[in-house]
Amino acid sequence: MFDLSKVKGVIFDYGGTIDSNGKHWAEVLWEAYQDQDVPVTKVQFREAYVYGERYLATNLVILPEDNFYVLLKKKTELQMGYLLDKGFLTDENKTKEYSLAISTQCYNFVKSLIEKEIPVLQALKNRYPMVLVSNFYGNVQAVLGDFDLLKYFDNIIESAVVGVRKPDPAIFRLGVEELALPGDSVVVIGDSYSKDIVPASQNGCQTIWLKGLGWGDDEEDATADLIITDFMELKTAFQLD
Repeated sequence: MFDLSKVKGVIFDYGGTIDSNGKHWAEVLWEAYQDQDVPVTKVQFREAYVYGERYLATNLVILPEDNFYVLLKKKTELQMGYLLDKGFLTDENKTKEYSLAISTQCYNFVKSLIEKEIPVLQALKNRYPMVLVSNFYGNVQAVLGDFDLLKYFDNIIESAVVGVRKPDPAIFRLGVEELALPGDSVVVIGDSYSKDIVPASQNGCQTIWLKGLGWGDDEEDATADLIITDFMELKTAFQLD
């Protein structure tokens, strides 16, 4: 049970939490694929998505200065290349159009979403020290700067920088140490049960699960100290009104 009276600091996840309101990024991208009439099945798309994520994890494609639009463009280009190689798509010129359209749509989606969330982040920042803990590609500073979010976090723990990735609980331990608070005085807010809620709990933190449209691999009994389905519910959870 979430106990607001004990909270002295906040740890936020970024991807899937702040930037997509709990919706897994594969689902955000798939929605854009559908809106842009890309003629592939969801199974084919998921293959391309997984390929792209694995490639990015082992190859220096995303640069520290890349903002989110550049990141999206590089991701979708990898996906389109995979779909071409597999014969799921055949028109290379058309895939370039798809990549630009999908990147633009997803970037605008995030920008609009964050504009609505900023008052909540500001209210939380006025009350608590906040740290960001994120699995990212080494450019999360550039992404946050692009959306004017850096000022809300006292420190940023990024997997590509510290060399530890979720679900390793050590990455959340680093966040707790940055706050210089006991674990039970910290609440972790994230969209992934396995990558956020479980390892945060292993550090003694309270947990708020922003549960949206996920990857479909959550355990049946998955839970948290508080489950919400919309970022704006944090206003009620923290009594910000």
